[in-house]
Amino acid sequence: MQPILPTLRQLEYFLGIVDHGSFRAAAEASFVTQPALSSQIQQLEKTLGVTLFERAGRSVHLSAAGERLLPRARATVADALDLVAEAEAQKEPLTGPLRLGVIPTIAPYLLPRLAPEAHRRYPELRLMLREGQTHELVEQLHEHKLDLLLLALDVDTGGAEEHFLFDDPFVLAVPEDHPFAKRKSVKKREIDQLELLLLEDGHCLRDHAFAACSLDPSKEMDDFRATSMNTLVHMVANGIGATLLPGMAVTGELRKLEGMRILPFSDSHPGRRIGLAWRRSTPREEEFHLMAELLMLVADGIY
Repeated sequence: MQPILPTLRQLEYFLGIVDHGSFRAAAEASFVTQPALSSQIQQLEKTLGVTLFERAGRSVHLSAAGERLLPRARATVADALDLVAEAEAQKEPLTGPLRLGVIPTIAPYLLPRLAPEAHRRYPELRLMLREGQTHELVEQLHEHKLDLLLLALDVDTGGAEEHFLFDDPFVLAVPEDHPFAKRKSVKKREIDQLELLLLEDGHCLRDHAFAACSLDPSKEMDDFRATSMNTLVHMVANGIGATLLPGMAVTGELRKLEGMRILPFSDSHPGRRIGLAWRRSTPREEEFHLMAELLMLVADGIY
């Protein structure tokens, strides 16, 4: 007699409670009622013959058995997702859902170009976009919550396959009354003369700026850290410091912003490398190469 097996739905609920920290949050994320989710967990515990969680009031923690079974549960759900992805890959390329994670210093500039062109070329593709910082997206990629990442490379992607797309050069933004504002370009070594405004820790653009421009950390304005490039731009336009911007962000509208001037680098071309990343186990690599071609096409009109 074969043993009764847990269902994938039950395992997904188990992982949901672990990831969200409570039955209530997991139920909301799964779009089910809390009693329904609790019932499925009880059935799962009965099927496995172990208690998965220790419950004390509103707090919930994995039991010793739950800790041991968690990696197997993740692997089982991941294998099932790979099975579905493998089946999708047998269809026409770039059809059905594709969960794309994009960092916030790329999303506003490429996605408005990508989405309509992707729909025109691949009308059966359902592009599901998620914006987040690099470390968050990499984690979600390896947890099978995302299929593909669009990000700046030269970061830790956890062993993911990486595909270079194009270089995104940095430019310098200064207030219009700054001595540099009347110039046509700037040299990289001159950056050390400036007090720089940068994004807060956690944004890879900050790390890439430090590395590409050999920045002296002491030259950063340590009493201010921005959460977005929009904030940086308006601080500079109001005469507060200078900043480094990725070339793709320098749109016609930005160039016309009063109070600020944009300067390219003349002696070198510091910047960041834009690319894609995906799990090495994915069966959709051929599709992702098609997406790479599409991204290079839409990016070509930015610079």
